[in-house]
Amino acid sequence: MIKKIIKIIKKIIISILVLYGYNLATQSFNLNIPINIYTVLIITFFDGCGFLGLVAFYLLNFR
Repeated sequence: MIKKIIKIIKKIIISILVLYGYNLATQSFNLNIPINIYTVLIITFFDGCGFLGLVAFYLLNFR
């Protein structure tokens, strides 16, 4: 049980770092995705596909 909790916490931290790195890389293009509980949970549960989905959603809806 403890191993699963630690694994989930690691994924949450990695998700936050991925969003922060993306925001740093694209701040000159003004393509920031907000770091909040919803975006972190999407990336945590859906991994890379969730991140790509968030980027595509943002580009299609807010550009």
